[in-house]
Amino acid sequence: MKYEISKATAPAMPNLGKGTECIKLLLSQASKVMHEPFVPMFFPVLGAHMSGTEFMYPDNSWKEPTGMMANLVAKSGDNKGQFSNLVEAICRDFRQHDKAENDRLLEWSKQKQSRGNNKDKPDRPEEGIWFTPNDTTNPAFLLNAMALEAHGGRTQYINIPEVEMADKLCGGHKQVSQMLRNIYDRARAGALRATAEGVTGNPILRACMTISSNPYSTRKFYKYELFNGTFGRVVFSYKPRGTREGRIPRQGKYPDEFYQKLDEYLVRLDICKGRFIIRQLNKLIDRLAEDMATLADLTDDDLLFELSHRSLVSAWKAGCILWVLNNQTWTKAMGELVEWLVYHDLWSKLQIFADMLKESDYGASEASKTGPKNMLDDLPDTFNLAQLEALRVSMEKPLEGTKAQLRQWLHRKFIEYSAQTGLYTKTELYLQIAKMRECKNKKM
Repeated sequence: MKYEISKATAPAMPNLGKGTECIKLLLSQASKVMHEPFVPMFFPVLGAHMSGTEFMYPDNSWKEPTGMMANLVAKSGDNKGQFSNLVEAICRDFRQHDKAENDRLLEWSKQKQSRGNNKDKPDRPEEGIWFTPNDTTNPAFLLNAMALEAHGGRTQYINIPEVEMADKLCGGHKQVSQMLRNIYDRARAGALRATAEGVTGNPILRACMTISSNPYSTRKFYKYELFNGTFGRVVFSYKPRGTREGRIPRQGKYPDEFYQKLDEYLVRLDICKGRFIIRQLNKLIDRLAEDMATLADLTDDDLLFELSHRSLVSAWKAGCILWVLNNQTWTKAMGELVEWLVYHDLWSKLQIFADMLKESDYGASEASKTGPKNMLDDLPDTFNLAQLEALRVSMEKPLEGTKAQLRQWLHRKFIEYSAQTGLYTKTELYLQIAKMRECKNKKM
């Protein structure tokens, strides 16, 4: 495990080396303080540029780079708005396509209004919008999904500048959970209405979504969706409050050279069709799945383990996109970025929701929010059962889980037991891992 997620400092993003040039290009137009928060946000936008493409996940299922959702969380006035400028740059082709579609809709509206009540009205054109406006109702979203499915299964993309605006898209806050899960799972809408005025249809919901919000509105919006699998499907990217500096961050000027280079990458996404297996990426995800189990054992945290499953899938989809952007070639730097995305998502979720995930008071202060801790690090190199029990009590964990935790640590060869002394001792393997992690944290 390369990264520590229990501290207030974000896991440091690895150097963007060979194979991540598109991400570096996009970051060239953002102020430096926003580089790490923005990187996870790019992949839903880029993924929406792919259709007719599937990749095999390590579990042997085929997945499309659709259903990707990411939520940028930062204090008000903390430069979140720069992201919308980057979205517009990436989606210039979407805007051009949608203008033609909207022109057709406007012409239909004029013809319909110009004809009398006794004359036949023209049928509404099957409008398929790629960049869905953020002020879109749920019936309109469904109609658009039906049109895009008829057009070959295109993914629609939506960028929501404030998380509360998602309620309208989902048909009300009580429907948020169902809608977000259906989008992530590439499920069918299953909409059946009793009247002609309603929208009836059963298209596959192919959509990618990005959301921006502040910590307070984020906690309020998701507070009832923490334990039903909804919020785990969303990638979170949290930017802590920065230092007070009397300097306005600079963002890019978007020169022609930037757009020319960006278009080259977007073409690679657009023309990629068919089914693919990226073996290097799948091998990485298998290894990260083992790391997530190890992390859960060290922290004795089942919820963290459950959350990691979808963090792995989301990072894997990002890896698929990186592979296509890099002319279908895998590199070490791409793998390092995918690994960071997993830990950064989990770290962000814990920074925002840790106290709520413990089912404590929703109004808890920021100072009380803590992520899961590596409990073995908090014990001496040689310890006894009573010391672990005392540690668990201090962390409000049940005593009956102590022996099960010790069995897991023994199984993973983190500790050894001496029947003569009744003491547990950290193994050389574990001490080496801890030392490497400490050295890495110092470098950061």
